[in-house]
Amino acid sequence: MRIIAAALGLCCFHLVSAHGSHSSEDSVNPADDWALYHMQEEHHISNFDPSSFFSLHDFNNDGSWTADEIRRTYGLDDESLKDTAADVKDKAVLNVFKLFDPTGTGIITRDQWLNGIRAGKKLPDSGLGPGHHGDDEYEYEIHHFEKYHDENTKEEDLIHPEDIAHFRKHDMMEDEAERVLKEQQQNIVEKNIPIKFRKQQ
Repeated sequence: MRIIAAALGLCCFHLVSAHGSHSSEDSVNPADDWALYHMQEEHHISNFDPSSFFSLHDFNNDGSWTADEIRRTYGLDDESLKDTAADVKDKAVLNVFKLFDPTGTGIITRDQWLNGIRAGKKLPDSGLGPGHHGDDEYEYEIHHFEKYHDENTKEEDLIHPEDIAHFRKHDMMEDEAERVLKEQQQNIVEKNIPIKFRKQQ
C-alpha cells in the first residue's frame, strides 16, 4: 500500500471541503424525488435549483442532455450495474425522454427540462441506485471514506474491506504503470527481431 498516505491526504482535503454541503435532513426516498436523492447521495448536496441540476449533468456544456448524458447521470455504465440487462438500462433512459422530450427530438434542452419541472414532472426512479458517475477515487471518498473515516484517520485505520480493495486497485495500477515504463525503456535488441520484420539493407 505504497500510496495510501498520499491518497489519504487527498481524501481528507476533499472531506473538509465537502462537509459544508451535507444535509442535516434524512435521505429522501428515490421514488418521491430521484433528483434530490441523487444529489444527496452522489454529491452530498440538498440545496439546489433545477437549473443548477441541469448544468451539473450537462457534461459537455452544450445546453442539452443526450441519451449518453442521461445514462451517465443515472450511472448506468458504472461497475455496480455491470450485471444489469441492457434493456433495463435502455428503458431507464427512455422513461426520462418520454417525460422531458415528448416530441422525440432525441435531446432534452434546458428549456424543456425547466418547463417540465414547472409542470410538476420529476426524474423517474429507475430502481438502479443513486447514479454513480464519478471516477473510482470520487466514489470511494463520497460513499465510503466520508461515511466511516474523517480528517483524523490514520493509515492503520484503513482496514475495512472497501479500503483494502480500493488501495489494492491503486497498487495494481501502479505496478502496471511501472511495468509499461520498464518495457518502454528497454533497448531493442535487433537479433531478437524475426528476420522478416527487420529493415532490409
